[in-house]
Amino acid sequence: MALSLATKVLVCASVAVSLSGCQSQKPAEQTTVAVQEQQVHIPYEKYTLDNGLTVILHEDHSDPLVHVDVTYHVGSAREDAGKSGFAHFFEHMMFQGSEHVADEEHFRIITEAGGTLNGTTNTDRTNYFESVPANQLEKVLWLEADRMGFLLPAVNQTKFENQRDTVKNERAQRVDNQPYGLRSEKNGEALYPAGHPYSWSTIGYVEDLDRVDVNDLKAFFKRWYGPNNAVLTIGGDIDVAQTRVWVEKYFGPVPRGPEVADPEPQPVTLTEDRYVTVEDKVHLPLLQITFPTVYARHPDEAPLDVLADILGGGKTSLFYKNLVKEGVAVQAGVSHPCRELACEFQLLALANPQKVEKLATLNTLVDETLTEFETRGVNEDDLQRTKGGIEASTIFGLQSVSGKVSALSGGETFYGQPDLVQADLDRYRNVTAEDVMRVYRQYIKGKHAVTVSVVPKGHAEMAAAPQNFTLPPRDIPSPDESAGDVVTAEIKDTFDRTVVPEAGPAPTVHVPEFWKTKLAPGIDMLGVTSAETPTVTLTLNLEGGMLLDPQDKAGLAYLTAAMMNESTENYSNEALSNELAKLGSSVSFSASGRYTQVSVSSLTKYLDETMALVQEKLFHPAFNEEDFNRLKARMAQSLQQSMRNPDYLANRVKEKVLYGEENRVSLPASGTLETLANIELADIKDFYSKYYTPSHATIVAVSDLTQIQMASALSFLSAWQPADYTIPVFSDFPEYDKTQIFVVDNPQAVQSVVYLVKRALTFDATGDYFLARLMNFPLGGAFNSRINLNLREDKGYTYGASTSFIGGKTLGWFEAHANVTAANTADSIIEMMKEIKLYREQGMTEEELRFMQNAFTLSDALEYETPNSKVAFLRQLLAYDLADDYRETQTSLIRNMTTDRLNAVAQRELNLDEMQIIVVGDAEALAPQLATLDLPVVPLSLN
Repeated sequence: MALSLATKVLVCASVAVSLSGCQSQKPAEQTTVAVQEQQVHIPYEKYTLDNGLTVILHEDHSDPLVHVDVTYHVGSAREDAGKSGFAHFFEHMMFQGSEHVADEEHFRIITEAGGTLNGTTNTDRTNYFESVPANQLEKVLWLEADRMGFLLPAVNQTKFENQRDTVKNERAQRVDNQPYGLRSEKNGEALYPAGHPYSWSTIGYVEDLDRVDVNDLKAFFKRWYGPNNAVLTIGGDIDVAQTRVWVEKYFGPVPRGPEVADPEPQPVTLTEDRYVTVEDKVHLPLLQITFPTVYARHPDEAPLDVLADILGGGKTSLFYKNLVKEGVAVQAGVSHPCRELACEFQLLALANPQKVEKLATLNTLVDETLTEFETRGVNEDDLQRTKGGIEASTIFGLQSVSGKVSALSGGETFYGQPDLVQADLDRYRNVTAEDVMRVYRQYIKGKHAVTVSVVPKGHAEMAAAPQNFTLPPRDIPSPDESAGDVVTAEIKDTFDRTVVPEAGPAPTVHVPEFWKTKLAPGIDMLGVTSAETPTVTLTLNLEGGMLLDPQDKAGLAYLTAAMMNESTENYSNEALSNELAKLGSSVSFSASGRYTQVSVSSLTKYLDETMALVQEKLFHPAFNEEDFNRLKARMAQSLQQSMRNPDYLANRVKEKVLYGEENRVSLPASGTLETLANIELADIKDFYSKYYTPSHATIVAVSDLTQIQMASALSFLSAWQPADYTIPVFSDFPEYDKTQIFVVDNPQAVQSVVYLVKRALTFDATGDYFLARLMNFPLGGAFNSRINLNLREDKGYTYGASTSFIGGKTLGWFEAHANVTAANTADSIIEMMKEIKLYREQGMTEEELRFMQNAFTLSDALEYETPNSKVAFLRQLLAYDLADDYRETQTSLIRNMTTDRLNAVAQRELNLDEMQIIVVGDAEALAPQLATLDLPVVPLSLN
């Protein structure tokens, strides 16, 4: 689907979402975003070390946390032909320890410090980042400096082989075993000439990964990972003077690397239309048309983005009107993703096979839509929507420290200007209708494009046109002599790097200070007043959700919520979307699990106008037959497509095994094709009449408004008439007298999806369920857990393995899960069972107990930063009627916990004899493997 223009602006500036400091019992110093005369800036301090490392510091004392980002200006675009995937491969290697940090210790140290961490790679950069309590900053800087300056001595052949297997598993899980997974790779191969840095995907080709050795990888690191090719950005609750001392201490001695020149943009042009056909395990044929355009921050990028928004940016767009609303496409959109070297103008549509037999028909409709746009031109509302969306998304995007750090880092890495937020606002606000029409004629009208058709296997005739492009044999240079041993430069220090820095005094963290009220129709409401940004985030929760569906009409709550997002009595669907977009507001209805939810976000200055539209949508839905038929048909096609997704199949079987066939809770929120077919428009109206009432409603809100102001904004709810209803409780679930393997066939799958499941505890905040979550953490609840280290790091069977206890009000279950290489399916099941059995019999160690205690208690500093995290906290309070001080009780329990107490929980809850095994994979190929497990194999199919 199209990336919304407002989101695109944030991506361009690397402004991510969410930072709002907690309103604690003791008022905290707050950082407010000043929006005066539309000027929005992120304050920062920038300097450069003698070795070339650029350092950016940003103070924000609203929460006791810091976010550290190290961005290296190297991505897959810096790779040599035949060595694709190196940058991403090295992202993995950077977590495998360094000279003074043992293997896997980076994850353990950050997790035990109460923090989170990760790394990402794209075509143009690789970054590593941590969010931790503010007192842990020195430790993070020590870690990042150690892998910048001392990584190579710790890289060996064993780690190399292990991470190569992990990367292969990641590719299998995300690309080769996923419907449409090859689309982006095939598009890049056809769009860019051979040898262009964007002609291969970031994850790379498996044959390239197999071709190289550990010394090639070391040479890649030495070439690109010097401090002079990096930006260190630190934001949050920092002491600038002390931070500068630490940065110099840990990073200053790291020697400068080879000089690195910024790459020149390489936009491309096509001399012919290229057609590529991909036969895949899909139900919905997909059409993607890609025009090459400019490069990031080119003057024409902004008007091209606006053009994409007009053509395919949601319900106000021409693609929605002509393709989705007419029912010929299930989804359709237009986007203009830009990268450092080149941009792409992408038109995308998922065909409705009931109305479109061949993608050529859809292609014709796309051409007609472009012609309609040229005739229609750009109107004032188009530009207002753009400006409204940009302003709102920019302000919402400044709510998190991580978002601001990412913005500063991205601006500096690519353009040498950390704070580009206002510059981005200005360049989009300055786009004119004439600019949009000019770029349409210059880059799109009559221009050559790459058209990728993804069609069901065996149906190449459905493609938009016969394939006329085939990737020529890759010109792989003759292998150079091995890079040989790569020597690490000697670094002289005045301190001992083997000593892990001590953390400072732990910050005092309190839950957000919140207020309570009861609105006129009897709705309980909780709220947090935070002055950090002039925004409102609100949810209205109606309890019952899918549990209220008749079993033969499963999906009714889901479809009713979808209908609430359509036309009202006084507005067409498009008119409502237009009004919201001009405000930069969002109002959406959804239903999943136990709740129907209305989610609202708005700039405070537009709250009254937004609430008027909430009132219209909530109280005056039109329930038009045309909307109903279109949504029902779209849901049916989406359900058929989901049946090609192995993860969806595994979850369907999991629910069936846990709760039986004749039970509403064993079916997905959207129902099945059979139950969806039973739903009529009259059922929607009846469901709305019975269950869209305030009788089981609650509201939570986070804003810069007082309790009285928020209550006033919601005063229209006083007219809402209560009508009570009963939420059913489900039981009569299947019982098993032995462990069985339930197998769903996914022919030719390169991976198997594996689950071990059993029904387990329902939610509680301080009882057995809470203790089970604590107990589970060392087993499978962290990266350094036993099961993940075994299957991912030691065996190389999977990209990730985990165990979880998941509990709600009336249902709960335990699951162990991994997507594993098909050849190691049985081996993976054996290892998962072995780890669970050993943990149950021997229990956790004292060291694992301390690890869990620190991870759970110290992470409180990160818990309440954003409006969304505050909303989640308030929703949980209301949903489970928790005591105001329940988090204090939890903290006390954790600090006083013993291994004996948690091991008793493991004894009770981890009985393998009570677990069932689920496998989604190539049943015929897996049969010999599974037979070795000496367990009954039960084939299952889903309609």
